Amino acid sequence: MKVNIVTLGCSKNKVDSEHLAALIPGSHFEVIHDNDQAADIIIVNTCGFIADAKEESVDAILNYASQRKRGEIKKLVVMGCLSERYRKELESEIHEVDAFFGVNDLAGIAANLTKDLPDQPLSSGNYHYKRHLSTPSHYAYLKISEGCDRSCSFCAIPLIRGKHRSVPADDLLREAAYLANSGVKELILIAQDITTYGLDINRRRGLPDLVEQLCNVNGLEWIRLQYAYPTGFPMQLLDVMAVQPKLCQYLDLPLQHISDRMLKLMKRGVNQQKTLQLIDQIRGKIPGIALRTTLITGFPGETDKDFRILSDFVRDQRFDRLGVFTYSPEEGTSAYSLGDPVPEEVKQERLEHLMQLQQEISLELNREKIGKQFKVLIDREESGYYIGRTEYDSPEVDNEILVSTKHQGIVIGEFHNIVIEDAGEFDLFGKPA
Repeated sequence: MKVNIVTLGCSKNKVDSEHLAALIPGSHFEVIHDNDQAADIIIVNTCGFIADAKEESVDAILNYASQRKRGEIKKLVVMGCLSERYRKELESEIHEVDAFFGVNDLAGIAANLTKDLPDQPLSSGNYHYKRHLSTPSHYAYLKISEGCDRSCSFCAIPLIRGKHRSVPADDLLREAAYLANSGVKELILIAQDITTYGLDINRRRGLPDLVEQLCNVNGLEWIRLQYAYPTGFPMQLLDVMAVQPKLCQYLDLPLQHISDRMLKLMKRGVNQQKTLQLIDQIRGKIPGIALRTTLITGFPGETDKDFRILSDFVRDQRFDRLGVFTYSPEEGTSAYSLGDPVPEEVKQERLEHLMQLQQEISLELNREKIGKQFKVLIDREESGYYIGRTEYDSPEVDNEILVSTKHQGIVIGEFHNIVIEDAGEFDLFGKPA
């Protein structure tokens, strides 16, 4: 039987889906990751982070529920963050779903699929590090911890995923070696907050040590770091980045805001001065590093003055990569009691202003790359171009390098030296060196 795992939301959900797929025995099931392909069994891995993500997840469930009702699919299973948070409500409203699971019961989902098999092939204890990749085979995400101990007033992740729990380093090294042996060349470290890795195990921040050990895994050429919380940032990590050639000169540092007043209301545990000092330290230690950040507009109480401070910050800092979300009130968070006083159109106007500003910055930074040569990992072929990334770009969210397919010798999944010939706001155009 064909099982289609439909994954919504972030890369952390993607990793959960890949681990689940490895638990489903291939001798009885064909497992695919494809949001559009038909299958006998559909598993929807939902997101419950913000309003838009929840709406997308509900729409997907309702779509597949209609197919289940018409008999077009034989079983429908729902898992993930939305199911963890709103399971009772979903069960009472959508009766076509055969089973609901939360975020931490992958073995239970696999057992549900295999319970009627006579030979009971599932042995969950042997598969914790294995993966059935949904990404191209040359890159993969490595989730180094689960949950979060932070108390950001806008975020429901601790309510959904629970307390911070680091994956032991030996298990991560085993998983990384497994991925490298499978052909993975780029490993992207993710978690709700990678900077607290190890605190619950050794009472110290162990990310620098973990990264050094991962650099020794044969076959890996790039290691990328995402979701590094600014408060308590382990400065030793910069020393490792400065000397380890496998570590991409790239850091995802979600800041959310820069106004002291907003940072306090958001309970970020940091102020403007400390944030600016951290950015200066990072750029001073790693010249040329690509910094990515995410920001929120329309948090309750955000004034025009707060937004001007944020806008000036974006203009002054000239981030290489930047994403913006509008505030979404989440039940159970401490900010929920503040209501949602900033009008939706104001939130959106502020978002568009920041993205227009970032578009101008990105174009200027990209034009500076014309004539320069970069090591590029080719991800795919699309619309007459080979499309790849430099070490300064993460998949799906950052800039891409486009190389015409008229050029010979380009191989998907391999590294190539590319000279940049032209630049747009978020794309670069090049040719083989």
